[in-house]
Amino acid sequence: MANEVATAKNTALSAALLEDMVLDAGEGAAFSADEMQIPFVRLLQALSPQLNKKKAEYIDGASSGDAFNNVTGQYWDGEQGLTVIPCYQTTKYLEFTPREMGGGFRGEINPNNPVLQQTTRSGSKEILPNGNELVKSDQHFCLIVDEDGGFQPAVIDMKSTQLKVSRRWKTQIAMQKVTLPNGSKVTPPVFATMWKLRSVEESNDQGSWSNWAVEKVGLVEDRDLYQEARTFRKSIEAGEVKAAPDEHEQSAARQEADQDIPF
Repeated sequence: MANEVATAKNTALSAALLEDMVLDAGEGAAFSADEMQIPFVRLLQALSPQLNKKKAEYIDGASSGDAFNNVTGQYWDGEQGLTVIPCYQTTKYLEFTPREMGGGFRGEINPNNPVLQQTTRSGSKEILPNGNELVKSDQHFCLIVDEDGGFQPAVIDMKSTQLKVSRRWKTQIAMQKVTLPNGSKVTPPVFATMWKLRSVEESNDQGSWSNWAVEKVGLVEDRDLYQEARTFRKSIEAGEVKAAPDEHEQSAARQEADQDIPF
C-alpha cells in the first residue's frame, strides 16, 4: 500500500516542480563509498525478527519465506521471487565467538590464510584452532530488476545450506553460451544473464527452513540495463562499492544461521 501511495503522489507532481527537480538533480545526494551500504537481500525464516511485531526490525505484511532488503525493509513474495542480474561474486570467511561463550563477530579471515585449512567439524559447524566458529558466505552482488524496468543494487549472501545453491548457480552461469552470427559460441559475461530467485522449503529431522531456488530467465535484452550492470561490476572491482555491514549486522546474520535454520 505504501508503494502505491508513493506512486500516486509522484504522478501528481506539477510540471514546474518536476522541472525544478531536474535542475537540482543529485544535489546533496552524493556520498563517498564508505558512507553508503549496499543492502543485503535475505530470506525470512520462521524466527526472523522481521516477523516479530515487538522487534524494531518488524516488516508489516512479510511472511516466512519472503525475501527482504535489510536496509529499506522492502520485501518480495517468496513464491513469486525476484529477478536479478548477477554482476560480481566473492567469498567471505567470517569468524565468530561461539554463542555459549558470549558470541560476537570477530572479523573476516583472508581467504589465503592457512588457518582455513585447519578447521575441525563439530556437527554442522566449522571450528577454528582458537575455538571460534568459521562461517563461509558466498556474496553475489546483483542488480534487482523491478517489474517496471527499474533496478537496484543488492547483495545476495548465501551461507550454510545455501552454499549448495550458490555452487549450482555459479555452475549454471559458467555453462551459458551465446551463438554468434558466424555460428560460433561464446560464454557471455556474468552481467549479461538474468535469473529468477525464489524461496523453497527444505527440511530435515530437526525441522524446516526456507532456501533459495535459482532459475534461468535469459539474457539481458536492454542495452542500457546491460551497461548499468557492467558499470556496477567495474565499480566493485575498483573498490568503489562494497558490502560492509557493521558488527551488529554480522552478528544478526550469524544468529539467523544459528536460530532459524535447523541443520
